[in-house]
Amino acid sequence: MKPLFRVLPVLAAAFIASCSPGPAAQPPLAGAAIGGPFTLTDQHGKRVSDRDFAGKYRIFYFGYTFCPDVCPVDVMRLSAGLKALEARNPALGARVVPIFVSVDPARDTPARLKEFAANFHPRLVALTGSQAEIDAVARRFAVPHQALPPRADGSYLVDHGRAAYLFGPDGKPLAILPQDGPPTAIADDIERWAR
Repeated sequence: MKPLFRVLPVLAAAFIASCSPGPAAQPPLAGAAIGGPFTLTDQHGKRVSDRDFAGKYRIFYFGYTFCPDVCPVDVMRLSAGLKALEARNPALGARVVPIFVSVDPARDTPARLKEFAANFHPRLVALTGSQAEIDAVARRFAVPHQALPPRADGSYLVDHGRAAYLFGPDGKPLAILPQDGPPTAIADDIERWAR
């Protein structure tokens, strides 16, 4: 968890900047050491790397399909925000790829992710991999995650960070999107930082 503590001041500043009215000179996460190369498996069983998204804005959200409440609500809001952007700015909307990365690869198989992704945005890319691959990607994106002890029935929850990151076409972090607000707030922030 030590790398997370280096990122916390940056994330706090980004959150404050994203709540401030008016345009800012630079995106709140400009220069942050978040993100990086990865190769994972998508919901169709195809290996996908960060290079496959070159030239596109990306929304990254880490969660898991067995999440009882937060993850599906967050992904629904992010998808609604992207749809709102597509309605008012189709050219920009087409350049944004929503990406869901599972923090529960033991249960989130490609087939399970395909079923999950179908409930949200038609272009949602859902990714999984080995535990080592997921751990490495989560570290690069400063997303803490930990499976909690199993219940009597063998099921378990996964505790994880829930920031929704907006990345630029060059793969650099731009901002944290406000997934707790209305869809228009997400669309507004994407338009604000996608230059």
